[in-house]
Amino acid sequence: MKKQLLKICALLTLNTAVDAQGSQPKAAAPLKFTKLQVSAESYESVAVFDVNNDKIPDLVSGAFWYEGPAFFKRHYIGPVKQFGEYWDDFSTIPFDVNGDGRMDFVTGGWFGKTLVWKENPGNDQEWKEHIIATPGNIETTRAFDIDGDGIPEIIPNTPNDPLVIYRHSKGGGAFTAHKILDRKSGHGLGFGDINGDGRIDLVVPEGWVEAPAAPFSAAWTFHPEFNLGTASVPVIVTDVNNDGLADLVAGQGHDYGLDWYEQKKDGKTGKRSWIKHAIDPFNSQYHTMAWADIDGDGTAELVTGKRYRAHNDHDPGSADPCGIYYFKWNGTSFTKQVISYGEKGAGLYFDISDLTGSGKKDLVVAGKDGLFIFYNKGNE
Repeated sequence: MKKQLLKICALLTLNTAVDAQGSQPKAAAPLKFTKLQVSAESYESVAVFDVNNDKIPDLVSGAFWYEGPAFFKRHYIGPVKQFGEYWDDFSTIPFDVNGDGRMDFVTGGWFGKTLVWKENPGNDQEWKEHIIATPGNIETTRAFDIDGDGIPEIIPNTPNDPLVIYRHSKGGGAFTAHKILDRKSGHGLGFGDINGDGRIDLVVPEGWVEAPAAPFSAAWTFHPEFNLGTASVPVIVTDVNNDGLADLVAGQGHDYGLDWYEQKKDGKTGKRSWIKHAIDPFNSQYHTMAWADIDGDGTAELVTGKRYRAHNDHDPGSADPCGIYYFKWNGTSFTKQVISYGEKGAGLYFDISDLTGSGKKDLVVAGKDGLFIFYNKGNE
């Protein structure tokens, strides 16, 4: 038994990239982080932006914003409705909606079925809430510049309803709705150029939706090429293996599993197929993630973690320890590094930002288990 364990450990240590000469390059030391608990408030979304225009980043989460650089001074934004263990606030998208030079934000919730923006008053008064639409149950919401005009579009993930893009009208606070998929969206949403035509397509669990040349005046085309299950929001669209084709990275928001899907294309027929590769099958509730260069080497890492009590105690693995991780592509596979283990979950919507001006990207994570900052100390 001891020999078998030694053999397994030896095999695990070989999970490094091998260069053309057959040698094993020295892996960079894992990043180190220091933890700061900002609040025990149980909102599941947080964003970093300058609320009071003092050129210092602040934190915005649920009913409060926390003034930088220390983040101990808390300001009230306004009420957030509570439904059992949930606060109905499932995203924090910075967006100067009314163009007054003060950053507002967009959010929405599952229970209220309403997409809203909250207006920054520029003082300590309560932020006014404006309804954008009532699209149905909102799992969470994301923003992406679909048409390349420099203004992001708002796209809620509404699993039980059609996929709709909300486009901001320049010079005011209005949004126009554009339905691009007349079927249930499903749990999961991603953005990126799938077919290499230079346009931003959308990914849903059962396929991808191809953008036309005029995304808001022509029909989109649905390609049912895969099934990602109860996929993360976002699903990452990126060329993982640098072969010139866009791949997908998706976690299971309410089950075990974190995988990447390699795009293959037949040179003769042009037919597209997808090969599933496991990244981490041993953790559940990878509900949200980001693709960002957090170690400063010029290549992006996958940053994600287990959401704490996503469906309370009703998801597989709900009682397993929480964790926040980054996964680094080594040329052939992903290697896992720990940011936090057994003490903090990833929530629904987190942010990666340099909070101190150090040049290193820090991680800010909300959730039912509190609001935390993980300061990136590099390899020191």
